[in-house]
Amino acid sequence: MQQKGKGSKPRKRTQRKRRGKRKVAVPIWVWISALVLLALAILLPYLRPANPEKGSRIPEGNYAYGIDISHHNGREIVWDSLMVLTDASRRTIRSVVKAREIHPVSFVFIKATEGLSWTDREFARNWEEAGRRDFRRGAYHFYRTSKNPVQQARHFINTVGSLRHKDLPPVLDIETLHRGYSRAELNRDLGIWLETVWNHYGRKPVIYTYESFARDYLDKTLLEKYPLWIAHYDVPKPDTDRWNWWQFTDKAVVHGIPGHVDLNVSKR
Repeated sequence: MQQKGKGSKPRKRTQRKRRGKRKVAVPIWVWISALVLLALAILLPYLRPANPEKGSRIPEGNYAYGIDISHHNGREIVWDSLMVLTDASRRTIRSVVKAREIHPVSFVFIKATEGLSWTDREFARNWEEAGRRDFRRGAYHFYRTSKNPVQQARHFINTVGSLRHKDLPPVLDIETLHRGYSRAELNRDLGIWLETVWNHYGRKPVIYTYESFARDYLDKTLLEKYPLWIAHYDVPKPDTDRWNWWQFTDKAVVHGIPGHVDLNVSKR
């Protein structure tokens, strides 16, 4: 070790400046990617395609089974093969080999019209095919509360034409209510549609609606006057006992129909 010479100045220690931790800027693409991954994690269960080979369970009870269809079911219905097949858990399946029970399709409701002028593009085909197979078939009209009830009834009558003796009664489908339309106006106009169609066909029409809509908007006198086709999902039975048909699911599998379909029962 060397000694410093006399008179030499001691070296000053170099003081290091303390610096705070530098903040690292996260690129915007990292934030976007994280948000996308989070959204996919939340939505993935809903984005997965439904199992086309299995569907909802059928309810307990001695019922006749039927479907309701529209253009959403496409043109690939195999009319000669329509059957409700269930496994040991009473879940609807497509495989005949795996079926524990086989229930025939006894009736078919078919969408005909909506509002003043809209006609289901598959109605004529579905109506004819169901008639050729001698199904009990019924046509329904989706009611628009913002439109004239008499004109809607005439549109339905002109589209459907005549009914066979074994056909089901005409159906009025009411599920929505436009803003500013009162309950009194709703029940008045529904009564006009129902009376117009009844007078034409000489057959009392059916009201189709959801359990909650019937409870909140439809008058008791209307529900007691006309047969009721009620929609109520994921329950052992509807809340009301005054139903003639019950749509218990929109996710059934029926042999002869691609994808899922609405499935109904009627009391024998």
